[in-house]
Amino acid sequence: MRRMFSLVALLLVAACDTISQGPGAAPELTPQDEVRLQHFAQVIKAVEPVAERECQSHAIASNCSFLIQVDTDREMGPNAFQSIDGRGRPVITFTLALIETVDNEDQMAFVLSHETAHHILGHLQRQTENARAGAQILGGMARRDGASPQVIMQAQEIGAELGARSFSKEFELEADHLGAIIAFEAGYDPRKGADYFDALPDPGDQPLGTHPPNAERKRLVDDLVRQLEAGV
Repeated sequence: MRRMFSLVALLLVAACDTISQGPGAAPELTPQDEVRLQHFAQVIKAVEPVAERECQSHAIASNCSFLIQVDTDREMGPNAFQSIDGRGRPVITFTLALIETVDNEDQMAFVLSHETAHHILGHLQRQTENARAGAQILGGMARRDGASPQVIMQAQEIGAELGARSFSKEFELEADHLGAIIAFEAGYDPRKGADYFDALPDPGDQPLGTHPPNAERKRLVDDLVRQLEAGV
């Protein structure tokens, strides 16, 4: 069973709500894990209030009360992602592997800010709408051509995938931009945070890729921070 746990329950220092997964024994953590989680909790304490204010000021998302959790499944690779729970609250999940791979709190803060930005900007909903539109378009084309129900379903699945990918690069750059602002306002250096891209495989500039090139993302953050520092 996947194991989630609450940073508040463990550390009693995080400033935002967190959630844990069901009953069961607490995850086994090494002393190094506990130190990293203490750093992560401090990052949450600084970043979450800023992200909430940005969320309220953008007035796109209806719920700005972030829930932040850690997936301690040792089989899960480095990852962080945004989702919505059954009550409509935004959830940011970090895997323990990601927390173990970042070099410093600036990188933690940038990744966390980036994920909150996806929610603030409504990317999950927009991606769902794009997927639905793609499914309708290709499914409709197949239906007009007299395709079988199975072929129509396959066309809808392909259309949904293409639709979901259609603006994914733009969404990532938008989240990098707003995430850098959030991290900066929370007292961290987004340029050092964006150095985390150096540890990731470079996706290159693929036509149907989901992420832009790492160099483009770092350049965006660097240019933005120069403007922020100059008060532009």
